[in-house]
Amino acid sequence: MKNEFIKRFLSSIFLIPIAYFVIIKGSYIFNIFLLICFFITSFEWFNMIKQKLIKFIGLSFLLFSFYSVYKIRNDFDHNFLYFLFVTIVCVSTDIGGYIFGKIIGGPKLTKISPKKTYSGLIGSYLLSLIIINMYFNYKEVEFTIEILIFILFISSISQAGDIVISYFKRISKIKDTGKIIPGHGGLLDRIDGMIFAFPFSYLIFLNWTF
Repeated sequence: MKNEFIKRFLSSIFLIPIAYFVIIKGSYIFNIFLLICFFITSFEWFNMIKQKLIKFIGLSFLLFSFYSVYKIRNDFDHNFLYFLFVTIVCVSTDIGGYIFGKIIGGPKLTKISPKKTYSGLIGSYLLSLIIINMYFNYKEVEFTIEILIFILFISSISQAGDIVISYFKRISKIKDTGKIIPGHGGLLDRIDGMIFAFPFSYLIFLNWTF
């Protein structure tokens, strides 16, 4: 467990600057990075799933998911703010769930993903709200009740996405979808929540702005 945590920590230190560089740079670099991520996650999905119909459905969903990331990042008036908003919620959800789950522990949330706990669920929501509130204060954006609801909704979708991928890993009898990120597993393991959160966010952004 200790070695796994060290690997996770070192991988995160290495990946955060890369992710930051890709995000702040122009759309050209970001789009190339997005395309690479799509091919990697698609490869991991195809390796994990045996049934052809589920492979096709999953690939179609991945295509729409990455398309929604592209649209949010490039086609909205406040694209950078929107993209960072969803990304921060998903990352905060993941970190909050991991930290609170490890420190507090307690009853398990579901048998599909044994590491998920109710304390981690609360931690996911709590950290997401705290980080977004700090970010909005920095940007001088008003934190409204609509934004509060949206954060809770996206955090819930992100956690549900994590559980869905855990379900497919469980029936495929594998621990991780790949080994590309030490301590984290595959890329699909790392961004499973985002894959579900961005499509729902995109559909919401089409009809609502803040």
